[in-house]
Amino acid sequence: MRIGLTVPTTTGVLARSVLATLMLAGCDRGPGPASSAAVAAGADTVAGSRAPSTDGVALGFSDAGARFVRTIGGLGGPESVRYDPELDVYYVSNMAGYGSAKDGNGYIVRVSASNPDSGALVLASGGRNGVVLDSPKGLALHGDTLWAADIDHLRGFHRVTGAPLADLDFSSLGAVQLNDVALAPDGTLRVTDTGIIMSPKGVIHTGPDRIFTVGPHGAIGEMVRGLALRQPNGITWDAAGKRWIVVSFDPFVGEVASMAPDGSDRRVLRTGTGHLDGVEVLGDGGILFTSWADSSVHLLRGGRDVRLVREVPEAADIGVDTRRRRLAIPLSTLDRVELWTIPKD
Repeated sequence: MRIGLTVPTTTGVLARSVLATLMLAGCDRGPGPASSAAVAAGADTVAGSRAPSTDGVALGFSDAGARFVRTIGGLGGPESVRYDPELDVYYVSNMAGYGSAKDGNGYIVRVSASNPDSGALVLASGGRNGVVLDSPKGLALHGDTLWAADIDHLRGFHRVTGAPLADLDFSSLGAVQLNDVALAPDGTLRVTDTGIIMSPKGVIHTGPDRIFTVGPHGAIGEMVRGLALRQPNGITWDAAGKRWIVVSFDPFVGEVASMAPDGSDRRVLRTGTGHLDGVEVLGDGGILFTSWADSSVHLLRGGRDVRLVREVPEAADIGVDTRRRRLAIPLSTLDRVELWTIPKD
């Protein structure tokens, strides 16, 4: 079942052809910083792998089998990365300001996964070509539509041209901070509302804590709400387990929880340090999630919680390149995305 506001899916050949045409034509690179090239290799030692110094700052270390690949720099508060396996590109949302600021200067870039050194091309930028973007965060793909959670709106763009396709307004429902969006097997969407204000005064939790549904023709509903969600942030569908995986942004209790397709039967899979942000499920069942509290990306597998990559402050909504088995870590405060390999076991 397709959501009525999306456009019909083009064939993969056509989509790739349009993408190639735009890139050859010098697709608008938007703000200068977004065109910066990637920074190459770090250092692998007996102790582990470490990311190199970028702008005088060296961050990112793994002694759990992950290897540093690249840094994509020159971004503007990158919050979420979504990998498109068909076009072999990363989409990166950029807040370009405080997370709750309705300033109209947010943007989304596209980066070649096979050649991240080629730089970031601006796909959609607030105030240009009819685009409205304030502080975009979580991203999801549905056919040719790239969905972006944007404070109290869910906005859809064509994944190749960047043309605006949909704008769903949640403000009448009292949405505070739409944070992540995920696609269900039936084509409907789930959108978390963390219930926080991100401002110059810091992160303030006001509630309510909710997970919304978006159905055919953009119909918005509420799947579940309550303080028990502990400020739901990242959400993803676990195809093998036929369940939702949701992580909590509660500053004191960081929970990784599963939910039935309808939002019932919430079960805590992991409790630990707080301020969890992004989450992805691997094909082997492993669950990757980020924690601001210990500046790490964790891998939860077989009941074992391992800090896969450390020293990555305020790592946000991670993405996974399924073709190369790479992890993309957006570091909002440092305006960069780091790429790391994901060990098989």
